[in-house]
Order: sequence, then structure tokens, then C-alpha cells
Amino acid sequence: MIIVGFVGQTITDTVLADLSTLNLGGIILSTGNGNLLSPSQIQQLIARIRNVSQTPPFIATDQEGGLVARLNASDGFASTHTAFQLGTTYASLDSTRAEASLMASWLRTCGFNLNFAPVADVDVNPVSPAIGYYGRSFSSDPWTVAEHDSVFVGQFHDQNIVTTLKHFPGHGSATTDSHYTLPDITHTWTSAELTPYRELLKANSVDMVMVGHLYNAFLDSVYPASLSYLTVQGLLRDSLHYGGVVITDDLYNMQAITDHYGLGDAAEHAVNAGVDILLYVCDTLNRASICRQLIDTLESEVNAGQIAESRIDEAYSRILLLKNKYAITGLSAPLASTHTIPGSYSLANFPNPFNPSTTIHFTLPVAEKMTLKIYDLLGREIETLFDGTLEAGTHEMHWNAGVRAGGVYFCRLQTATMVTTIKLVLMK
Repeated sequence: MIIVGFVGQTITDTVLADLSTLNLGGIILSTGNGNLLSPSQIQQLIARIRNVSQTPPFIATDQEGGLVARLNASDGFASTHTAFQLGTTYASLDSTRAEASLMASWLRTCGFNLNFAPVADVDVNPVSPAIGYYGRSFSSDPWTVAEHDSVFVGQFHDQNIVTTLKHFPGHGSATTDSHYTLPDITHTWTSAELTPYRELLKANSVDMVMVGHLYNAFLDSVYPASLSYLTVQGLLRDSLHYGGVVITDDLYNMQAITDHYGLGDAAEHAVNAGVDILLYVCDTLNRASICRQLIDTLESEVNAGQIAESRIDEAYSRILLLKNKYAITGLSAPLASTHTIPGSYSLANFPNPFNPSTTIHFTLPVAEKMTLKIYDLLGREIETLFDGTLEAGTHEMHWNAGVRAGGVYFCRLQTATMVTTIKLVLMK
């Protein structure tokens, strides 16, 4: 459940120990860490990683093309086009296909088996400091993004390389960069940015989804997407029906997370949110193995009842199923738990604002009698969505406002022991 990076062109002692004794799940190699010098050096480094690993690991990099291409002219390959050039300037699926095929062949020859690409973000804000500014999105049209993502993914699949859609639920409208602060996309993001995910899920083309460090109060008023149960489990898994591997964006160098959460807190929230793999671009924190610290932390959280053991089993199963699919390993995976009991109550809806219908997600930590009702701005009850007993777990109800007037409404979840209310905004 852990992927780390390290500095230098040879494996550090820490990573060597983690790979050989702790079943470290994967390694990310990058130019920023000085891992990549030449094709032959990269091949030898990856061969060494494989030789010392107790369990065959993911060996990953970021190969989007353009400015975010770890294999490029500086380390013996060639320059490539940005996604924006391919999807908007040239507007050519054939060009995307040819470029992706070339980059996939480089990764395959070197020994990589996982690419943290393509970007599924929509170019909503052309000067977005992490996406639009660097030309990382194929287009401002979500359907065009979906088409080019599909072609890109297909070429890497032909080379037996796992791909990753990023950065869920959409980074393209952000006005700040999560490397330096937590981007708030509450008022810039729209559900149209989910189109690439929906389309590739329909085509069964999604291996892995990377969740961004992005705050959207309409999705979760407390946690950023990467740590949000409502976003990962509620939106990605329950609403979009995605059952595959979910990975965080980097949790080590991103101030969107490190300014607000410690190592253990971020890991606990992410795992409980439904994330399967935790990504760190470095191998040590306070001169000690990040992998070892995370294992100890997660184990103690499981023993204390803060993380369900079934959540760990579920993640393990998803990861091994994906590795087996691409012949990375032949280990047998246990059946994943099909129902993870949440640890607390929650209530949220998506989309919000909406017109004319919205889906209301809620969690119950125990089976009990409850009501879910809609009220208008004056506090008058206008509709009962549910009145009865439900099992513990994650549930959803749909409300179609129909011909009701636009404005503010309230949804109230009530049990014998608690009451919680959220605001719904009907736009007409």
C-alpha cells in the first residue's frame, strides 16, 4: 500500500531494506530526485530494484509528455509535445497515439510497469499554475480530454504498462498549486470535469485513479479530496461505480497536506477515505524509513479500531489483482471485503448546486431507524426521502426537486441519537 521515491542513481540502504524485508509496494523514479541519467543506467537501476524485492513492486514514473516527462532529451531520449499541443493545437488523435506509443516503448524498454499519466484534468483555467500553465491538459472540452486520454491509455496498455488517471475530481480550474497551498475549487469546479473518468470507466480502461489534494466544500466541507471519504468512497466509488485501485498524489512534498496534517494523520484519513496506495516521493522522514513508520502507524490504528482491518484487506486485494492483471506478480489475492463499516455519521450531496436532481450520500456506523427529510428555507418539511431502518454502511438517496422554485433547501438526517443537516442549492 506504499510507494516511495529516493534520491540518487543507486538504491539507498533504506529502500533496500524496505524492498527486501517489508514488501514495499512500489518505487517512483524521477528527475527531481536525480534517479535518471541515461537509458542504460535506468535499466540497470530498475533491474537492481527488482532483484532485491521480496514482492515484485510497481516501478513508476510521470510520463505525460511535454514539460512533465521524466524520460526526455536530457536523459538520452527525446523531447515530446505537451497534452495541450496534441489535443488543442494539433487537435489530432493520431498525433497523441504516435507520441504515446513512443513514450510507452521507452518505459517498457527501461523496465517501468506503471505510468502516473494521463492527466484527465480539463483545461478550465488556462493559467492554472499546476495544469494549464504547463499545458498538461488536452483540452478545455471534457469530451476531447476523454478521447485523447483513451488513445493515450491504449498505447500504454499495448506495452503492458499500468496507467493512472489524475487528478480526481479535477485540478484544471484551480487557481493555486497544491505543492504550495491547498487549492480551493469550491466555486470553480463543475461536474463536467468528471466526464473523462465516466467515459474511460464505461470503456473499462481505468487501471488506477490518483486523487488530488483539492478542497471542494460542496463535496466535503472538512477534508481535501485525497483524504475525503465523501469524495473517494462517495463520489468515485459509489456514484461513478469505480472498484479499482486509488492512489494519493504525493503526500511528502505537497504543502496542501503537510501544512495541515502529520504523516500518520494523513495516512489514516486517506486509508479510511478508501485510498489503496499512499505515495511519497522520498524514503525517509526524520532520518527514519517512511515505510516502517507508516506500517507501525497503520497497524496501531487497526489495533485501536480507528481503521477497519477489512479496509486493509480490501486495498491489498485491489493492488494484487492489478499487479496480477499485468503479470507484475503472481501472488494470490484474498477476496476483498465487500462492505466496509464506516466509523462515523456523515451527510453530503452531489452535485451541489444542482438542477433539478441531486444524490444524497450518508453513512451510518450502526444499523438503526432513521429519517431523511427535505425542508425549505422557512423550516417547513416538504418531502420525506426515507423513514425506516437501514443497515450500517454507505447509502444514497436521490432527490428530484422537479418544479420546485430555485433557492436554498435543507436535508436533515435524524436518528435516535443524532441529527445532522446540510444545505442544498437548487439553481433554476
